[in-house]
Amino acid sequence: MPDRRASGPAAAATGASLLRARGFHPDGTRLFTTENDYENGRGIVGVWDAEKDYRRLTSFRSGGIGPHDMLLRQHRGKMQLAIANGGIETHPDSGRAKLNLPQMRPNLSLLSLDGQLQDKVELPADLHLNSIRHLAQAQDGSLGFAMQWQGDLGDDVPIVGLYRPGAAPQLLAEDDPRRRNLQGYGGSLAFSADGSLIAVTSPRGGVVQVMETASGQMLREYQLRDVCGLITAPNGFIASSGDGKLFALEGPKVTALSHHNLAWDNHLIRLS
Repeated sequence: MPDRRASGPAAAATGASLLRARGFHPDGTRLFTTENDYENGRGIVGVWDAEKDYRRLTSFRSGGIGPHDMLLRQHRGKMQLAIANGGIETHPDSGRAKLNLPQMRPNLSLLSLDGQLQDKVELPADLHLNSIRHLAQAQDGSLGFAMQWQGDLGDDVPIVGLYRPGAAPQLLAEDDPRRRNLQGYGGSLAFSADGSLIAVTSPRGGVVQVMETASGQMLREYQLRDVCGLITAPNGFIASSGDGKLFALEGPKVTALSHHNLAWDNHLIRLS
């Protein structure tokens, strides 16, 4: 049944559901939002009518707990939703406490636009504490996902993975000791323009790491204090930091683009 508890997307943040991410249908008529239904311990996707004052049309399950990021993608000629279900259950009555760490099961769910589950990717059991948080999409439809480890920060775990339809998830830089420099935290990620590279930021570690998508090997690392925002640029990437800086990352070269007297937040979005 359609969920009509809220009168607009902003209202979702004030009730039992908390809005996390949002994306428009390519024709502009619908807005999709990821939300946490705290009372029932499940993730929700809300659907809103962008042509009629953002009236809530319906909602459906996200495929997991704690949906964080979401992308709209085309698969076999049809649009679908890719949702990073972080797997962490929280509740406003418990502050920021994580209520289900022993039972965490993060996943990447692929849903039709009416909520039918089309594919689901889960990590191996020994990585069930690796919360899938952020997504990026390459031109060929491949998805990258960045994770945030909820276990001991001394654990040596992968933080970046790739999803391709019909294949097991590929975890990157598994044998590279430099991945420890991420300190278990992927903040944002982006593909290079040709899809041959994927980069991830870690504000906790103060690094950007660039990996090859074909081999899964790490290519290079940049050290940038409090870096988190990241987008694709024609010849590499652009990154932002919490101390107001923007950087161009091209090959081994880092170029400071600007420095403002403000603190950039965690993510960058390209406006076309």
